[in-house]
Amino acid sequence: MWWWGSARCPVRDVERDWIDTSLDWLLAEFGPDRLRGTVLLPTDDFFPGAYRGTREDTRTVLGLLCAHMEIDPARIDLEHYSDDADPELSAHVPLNSRSRGAAGHHRMRDGRSVIGIADEQADAPMALVATIAHELGHVLLLAEGRISPRREDHEPLTDLLTVFFGLGVFAANSAFEYAGDAGGYRTSRLGYLTEPMFGYALARYAWLRGETDPPWARHLDTNPRTFLRQGLRFLARTPG
Repeated sequence: MWWWGSARCPVRDVERDWIDTSLDWLLAEFGPDRLRGTVLLPTDDFFPGAYRGTREDTRTVLGLLCAHMEIDPARIDLEHYSDDADPELSAHVPLNSRSRGAAGHHRMRDGRSVIGIADEQADAPMALVATIAHELGHVLLLAEGRISPRREDHEPLTDLLTVFFGLGVFAANSAFEYAGDAGGYRTSRLGYLTEPMFGYALARYAWLRGETDPPWARHLDTNPRTFLRQGLRFLARTPG
């Protein structure tokens, strides 16, 4: 029926196959209890208290996400830097006024994980959560030896891990931003998956959890929510 909307998958076959296979791998690696874990939302229930965008607020968010992802915060060293003054980040991630990858980095130092977060990220709490979650994903995947840093898809796989760990609302909402005023407009990207890829990944995640109408979807921005709904319709009509 036409009013049900399109049942076409919102991503290309190669992207769908990668998402399906990678989520299956994450499920085998981290288990069904993690799959059925809490989905974090941008509400006071999960992030209580006033937020001012300070470095202390960044550390608080790091602590909350470490607890959620079951990572010992004592293993993590947090560094702050100005977005345009970090040579390590700019050497690996294209930075300009229109698009960028994750505004943070992870590296190992004396056996410890060092996470660097740009001060500018604190101005946007949704993107800050997405960035810290991504970098903590590197702790689980790289620092704990689950994958090699030479693996070609390790960055998008880390984005997908944030979905599997119940942080996909933040990652998807931060994937693409548009801002306009009388002086013009500005677009920015964060992360390594596109909005359609996040939408389908969230649909597959919900499907694996047995959620055909996930309540957390209302917290998604319009585009990722649309792709999520389209992905769920596709999965509902796809045998197997």
